[in-house]
Amino acid sequence: MHAHPENSLRKEHVCWGGGGCAHSHHHRLEVQNLRVSYQEVLALDGIHFSTECGRSIALIGPNGAGKSTLLKALAGLLRTDSGSIIWRGKPLTRSSHEIAYLPQRGDVDWNFPITVRGLVEMGRYPNLGWWRKYSRHDAEIVQRALTTMNLLDLQDRQISALSGGQQQRAFIARAVAQEAHVLLLDEPFTGLDKPAQESLSRLFRELAAEGRLLIASHHDLQTVKGNFDDVLLIKKNQVAFGEVATAFTPERVAEAYGH
Repeated sequence: MHAHPENSLRKEHVCWGGGGCAHSHHHRLEVQNLRVSYQEVLALDGIHFSTECGRSIALIGPNGAGKSTLLKALAGLLRTDSGSIIWRGKPLTRSSHEIAYLPQRGDVDWNFPITVRGLVEMGRYPNLGWWRKYSRHDAEIVQRALTTMNLLDLQDRQISALSGGQQQRAFIARAVAQEAHVLLLDEPFTGLDKPAQESLSRLFRELAAEGRLLIASHHDLQTVKGNFDDVLLIKKNQVAFGEVATAFTPERVAEAYGH
């Protein structure tokens, strides 16, 4: 990973390589008493936590706990019933290019005819808007994202031909090209073999160290420690939030899973 990008690639508030942004009050995510329901069915209630760029958070809970719902709400993809999501001091009322949502691999159509480079280039679209054409600056950022994720040799390959770990790296490269501050990942380790899981874990640590915020739903309770800084335990309601060493206790886990 390159810790110090060239000035030509640096834009205001972009966390890429900007280690100083990790503790900036401008880069806080605050969730206050969040409630989400689907029609008449309550999915989440009373979710409240505050965090900042430079952290990685494991989102833990049983099936049906609302993990995917929370990630989509944080991405601005779902309407909330009440409460608020504050990003950089302002209410998040719709999706933002500074926040990237990566769905579960099972929800992606891997047969869609697109190359790795084409997928990563899609990360630039939110920055282009309706009036600006794809430029050399955009091409440089895409190239850098491919390099960062070690995908240059695979850039012309169809995404359907990639391994599970390579597919995850390609989607993260798209988020990096998007210059996202926050990465919301739904079960990113699921279906990966052990070497791919270890590679993705190292990548998470590097992305957080560069100043991004990562929030990932995760089901393997044995690998929370060592992979994440903090944990958010939910069971439709919030059970616990804090550093893994203090919040991820057997008592809290039992409370979340009903054991």
